[in-house]
Amino acid sequence: MAGYFLRRLLDAIPTVLLVLTLVFIAMRILPGDPAIAALGDFATPEQLAAFRAKMGLDAPLWQQYFNFLWGVFTLDFGRSLMNNRPVLDLILYNLPFTIELTLMSVMFGVLAGVPLGVLAARHRNKAPDNAVRVFSLIGYAIPDFYLGALLLITFSLNLGWFPINGGGEGFADRIYHLILPALTLAFIKAAFLGRLTRTSLLEVLGRDYVRTAWAKGARENRVVYRHGLRNALLPLTTGLGLSTLAALSGSVAVELVFNRPGIGKLLISAIAERDYAVIQGGVVVFAMFVVLINLLMDLVYVIVDPRIQVK
Repeated sequence: MAGYFLRRLLDAIPTVLLVLTLVFIAMRILPGDPAIAALGDFATPEQLAAFRAKMGLDAPLWQQYFNFLWGVFTLDFGRSLMNNRPVLDLILYNLPFTIELTLMSVMFGVLAGVPLGVLAARHRNKAPDNAVRVFSLIGYAIPDFYLGALLLITFSLNLGWFPINGGGEGFADRIYHLILPALTLAFIKAAFLGRLTRTSLLEVLGRDYVRTAWAKGARENRVVYRHGLRNALLPLTTGLGLSTLAALSGSVAVELVFNRPGIGKLLISAIAERDYAVIQGGVVVFAMFVVLINLLMDLVYVIVDPRIQVK
């Protein structure tokens, strides 16, 4: 296992370098001048030149690129062009809110989606199966920002059950502020995981060894959960990884709708203000999480199904 982990980690290095290179290029081809964005349209040429020299923007591109890589590897993302705060401080403040939202939405999605998928598979082509399929279609069709706005208007503005915005202070208050945003993302994840669980479980239940278990008189729960769901875990693991990535990307819109702190909201604000240092740092953090989640999924595959040949 340790050797496999090391090989997967080494395989991820070129991906990380490619992502960092694309981030650097994207920041350099964005329209607008960071110096003008920071100092305003009425800044003198001398002030603009001094600012570019201070931020290293007057150096050759190759030197800026290596300075950027060195900053990423040393966790030095520079300072915000708007408020002169270290970008790392801004990321460290906002990152826990995004992680909380991602993890709780995935947890809610799994707790709802997997049982719904099992229910649909056990009652194939019957009323519960049809209801789950309709639920999945609705989940696929409705955008997360639209669902978030509906939940916000209904349960926060009209009923007053949940807070309208913010991230909360203290454990209980943060969970209270997190419920509606997490349910917004979890609805879509539950629809996806429910459909995937149904399909995977039906495929496994149609195999010979499962039919043999039925013929021997095994109880339904034993056949469905021990022989069926247990052997359907590999595609579910893939679905869980995809759901986590989707929740991470979907957190951007949800953080805006609920006006809660997070990397997504930080990125959108930085883009509006053309704060390139914050944009760079935020995109790098998102990209690193994507690489990390993919790496973890590769390891989970081996744990879930030891039959996978690790070479």
